[in-house]
Amino acid sequence: MDKDEIHLRRLPAAAPWGPHGDSEFHGVDFLPDDLSEAPDETGMRVNKKYSCLPAEEKGIHIINIRAIEDIGYDQHESTLLNSLSKNPDADCKYGLYFRDGKRKVDYILVYHYKKSSSGRALARRTHHNDTSARSTKQDHPLPGKSVQLEMGESEPPADSHEDDKRFRREEYEGNLVEAGLELEHDEDTKIHGVGFVKIHAPWNVLCREAEFLKLKMPTKKMYQINQTHGLLKKINSVIQKITEPIQPKVAEHKPQTVKRLSYPFSREKQHLFDLSDRDSFFDSKTRSTIVYEILKRTTCTKAKYSMGKGEGRKKETTLLNKRRKCGKYGITSLLANGVYSAAYPLHDGDYEGENIEPNDRKLLCEEWASYGVFYKYQPIDLVRKYFGEKIGLYFAWLGVYTQMLIPASIVGIIVFLYGCATVDENIPSMEMCDQRNNITMCPLCDRTCSYWKMSSACATARASHLFDNPATVFFSVFMALWAATFMEHWKRKQMRLNYRWDLTGFEEEEDHPRAEYEAKVLEKSLRKEHKHKETDKEKLTWKDRFPAYLTNFVGIIFMVGLTFAIVFGVIIYRISTAAALAISSTPSGRSSVRVTVTATAVIINLVVIIILDEVYGCIARWLTQIEVPKTDKNFEERLIFKAFLLKFVNAYTPIFYVAFFKGRFVGRPGDYVYIFHSFRMEECAPGGCLMELCIQLSIIMLGKQLIQNNLFEIGIPKMKKFIRYMKLKRRRSLDHEEHIKKKQRYEVDYNLEPFAGLTPEYMEMIIQFGFVTLFVASFPLAPLFALLNNIIEIRLDAKKFVTELRRPVAVRAKDIGIWYNILRGIGKLAVIINAFVISFTSDFIPRLVYLYMYSENGTMHGFVNHTLSSFNVSDFQAGTAPNDPMDLGYEVQICRYKDYREPPWSENKYDISKDFWAVLAARLAFVIVFQNLVMFMSDFVDWIIPDIPKDISQQIHKEKVLMVEVFMREEQGKLQMLETWKDKDKKKATIWDRLEER
Repeated sequence: MDKDEIHLRRLPAAAPWGPHGDSEFHGVDFLPDDLSEAPDETGMRVNKKYSCLPAEEKGIHIINIRAIEDIGYDQHESTLLNSLSKNPDADCKYGLYFRDGKRKVDYILVYHYKKSSSGRALARRTHHNDTSARSTKQDHPLPGKSVQLEMGESEPPADSHEDDKRFRREEYEGNLVEAGLELEHDEDTKIHGVGFVKIHAPWNVLCREAEFLKLKMPTKKMYQINQTHGLLKKINSVIQKITEPIQPKVAEHKPQTVKRLSYPFSREKQHLFDLSDRDSFFDSKTRSTIVYEILKRTTCTKAKYSMGKGEGRKKETTLLNKRRKCGKYGITSLLANGVYSAAYPLHDGDYEGENIEPNDRKLLCEEWASYGVFYKYQPIDLVRKYFGEKIGLYFAWLGVYTQMLIPASIVGIIVFLYGCATVDENIPSMEMCDQRNNITMCPLCDRTCSYWKMSSACATARASHLFDNPATVFFSVFMALWAATFMEHWKRKQMRLNYRWDLTGFEEEEDHPRAEYEAKVLEKSLRKEHKHKETDKEKLTWKDRFPAYLTNFVGIIFMVGLTFAIVFGVIIYRISTAAALAISSTPSGRSSVRVTVTATAVIINLVVIIILDEVYGCIARWLTQIEVPKTDKNFEERLIFKAFLLKFVNAYTPIFYVAFFKGRFVGRPGDYVYIFHSFRMEECAPGGCLMELCIQLSIIMLGKQLIQNNLFEIGIPKMKKFIRYMKLKRRRSLDHEEHIKKKQRYEVDYNLEPFAGLTPEYMEMIIQFGFVTLFVASFPLAPLFALLNNIIEIRLDAKKFVTELRRPVAVRAKDIGIWYNILRGIGKLAVIINAFVISFTSDFIPRLVYLYMYSENGTMHGFVNHTLSSFNVSDFQAGTAPNDPMDLGYEVQICRYKDYREPPWSENKYDISKDFWAVLAARLAFVIVFQNLVMFMSDFVDWIIPDIPKDISQQIHKEKVLMVEVFMREEQGKLQMLETWKDKDKKKATIWDRLEER
């Protein structure tokens, strides 16, 4: 055929006219016979220009693309004409609606495709409606068979992998249409090589799925919410007036006096529901949830056909079909296999700019996701309306946790100020700072370290009193009760939210199997040579998962061992650095050795913790993936457990070492304990290890919050956004015309980061909760710093969800899941750890023992001397004595060290004294008493505070009674109607009888 000849032909019936049609007609968006509107088979008026019905049904001829180019088709003239016409993107609100401007886009599927050379000259934007998609599905050619094209030039061979993806998409989308969804494709986008499938759920599909999912919807019946009376009402009104400036200006946040009665939706009882406005009856969150449920359960199986004759050929084809099965539940498998690259619901619109229509996203950005409103309450009901119950519960929990940190911070500040006020009255620190005592201490290391005066540690001793005072014990008890109160308060708040969000009778149903689980089951069924098909009955047993379980066990042990090894390496660093700095000849350098070593070691620990946190998160995900959990819920719970275990060990191992192991296995002068026969174990300062524990805890907590939680969360999204902006700017300069028009909503959302789940958000807060509760006896200011961090964290997370992330699929949930059990576990563990910190890390118990057993005048005078033992310098082992014994200017014969041992002039010199056993017994007794007492008080708080508020239980009971009344009235109405009909029938029968008699 001549190149200049215009080639006309009839489109074959087998050719799929749609978004994945044959590459010969890729980019065609017009049918030249008629451009007028005509009603389709469903009664909807559709422009034939965008119709996707097969051409043979319409009798329309298609013009060859190359011929159009050859006869001088001017694209610029077309662009000019289009610019004079009405902008079609404005009708569909730039992607929020279908091209008809009536059907709302409920969900988006994104796929990649390869454009032909002429694809950029003529791109297409095609419609799919119910009727056309069904006919398209029926007219698909068989997989493996291509349509013979009548063309002068041969097309290059297509990529078989891309063809396979295209066939899967066609089959899957055809099944979606059979499920009742309406689809529309768009490949004419700014993002080259990316196509979008817009999905709309019509009213009948929404009703069907709402009934299937048992969604509670508002009925016409409204009832009065019980209000407080008398004094409580006046108090509440005063509180509302006081807190009015900090309330968000959101309609959903205002206190309600009436509530609509909710009931699981039923198509047979539609008359009970408030259907005055059908467009808003199912909000965007509910619509996207319904569509996602359809996407998950819709199958995507290869076309069932036979490739040849004969039993052997049929068996081969059946096996091939099984292997090429996308999975029992489509979208998860399709995303995993790369058939679709993304699936997400759309945001409601823009949140910034000029002439923006009001929408929930913009309102959330102004009243919630802004640092300027940090002092206001969160509009939790609007958050739930936009993002769903699961995300709403997370932010509600974070808000309750932050509010509860306020009293804890106030008490912590009071405890700290008490320590500051009494530091000059603390007798032990005064004795340590008194140079007249002239207490000479034994060297801190062998050979290079010399003797030193206890008064040189005066600053450390005074600082230790700020955190090691009698008020610390009270604060530990307070924080244990605070944790119990917080958990009870959250349970009550959770029940209130369940009532407001109509989740009181909600029960989670078994989730769909994950794509990876189905793939493993399919592999297992294929390995078995069964004569009958029972693949659906196959499941993974513990034997199938045993290699994964073994890998998990070995991997977790290895990771924990790696953490211990790193902490051990830091210990070696501390010991060697302390010995090296001790060689300094300047007295100021020697006095700052301990502070320098501690600070640098903690910074090293912080860097290692931040790095390992990211590594352990990836490893925990990989270990969970090889287990192949059946459902998403099982996957999430196992991932949370592994990630929490590894990150808990990573964050708290250095702190545990300082609190419970440092200085416990040192030995004594003349018989020290050595590592590798050369490094001596480090000791605690004369004032105890509590001050060092405070430094360790504060730097790790503050550094982790500042760097990992804030800088990473702010910096990384900003960096990614900047990179996307630079790419867009470069592309805009290369292809200016393509970027003149405004982006569609689904294109903008596609450039946002995908939602990765709430696990990272919860994890950082749970680790912080551990810092606040586990070692609070050593750092009373921990709640204050946590409070300041959370005020920023709430707005930071809100801004990320509203502006940086794609809109997540709304998930119904009535609680925070496994995180509540982890919180309770940390709360119980905190009681035990704080008991040991007070008993063994601080000097609280030795002071009590001295005060009541050894003090001569009932005061703390002489306590420091009581805690120090004596050592004769002549008993040093060979090669361990100081190189400069005259460093202090005088010869030392007896040096002191902190321990309870017999003096060198005793018969059992250097043996453990009876004072040690008395103090140890007191410490153990305190642990037992403190732990049981605080546990009892916590359980008492748990018991005395009911989980369900009284007014909520009354409202729930009231709803049940009202619902029974509604159904009773409905039944009475039906009976009255039946009686009326019977009366009418009787009257008619009587009239007929009289007529017959006449």
